[in-house]
Amino acid sequence: MLRISKLTDYGTVILARLAGQPERLWTATEVAEATHIGLPTVSKLLKKLQRSGLVTSARGSHGGYQLAQPAGEITAARILDALEGPFAITECSGTHSTCGLESKCAVGHTWQKVNAAIRRALTDISLAELAGTARGVTTTTVPLTRLRAPQD
Repeated sequence: MLRISKLTDYGTVILARLAGQPERLWTATEVAEATHIGLPTVSKLLKKLQRSGLVTSARGSHGGYQLAQPAGEITAARILDALEGPFAITECSGTHSTCGLESKCAVGHTWQKVNAAIRRALTDISLAELAGTARGVTTTTVPLTRLRAPQD
């Protein structure tokens, strides 16, 4: 199953909160309160996001964190790279493969194509879209009754 980690999920929630008010400086405590994520986790993720260049910080009594770039310029691929490392669904689909079977493998090239397609999709999605703040992006709600499987 392809799945991002809980910390990456939380990191995306934090970035989405910052994207909602990009001009504002947020303290870690404010982010924790707004997202309902524990302060130690928020602090850890904000530091990691800062080291990766996705957020900037200002010190002092009026300091805090904000996005380093507009949300429309930050891609989902960049977020995953910052929080999880380079995306690769198999050993041979990463940039530094150590698979001993790669030269004799019949399926590796196909997994590499799948990995590249996923990477393109992640690159096409911006933080603004993830956060619902992109211009022209509308969100719709689907009634739960439409999501349930039909009963026989």
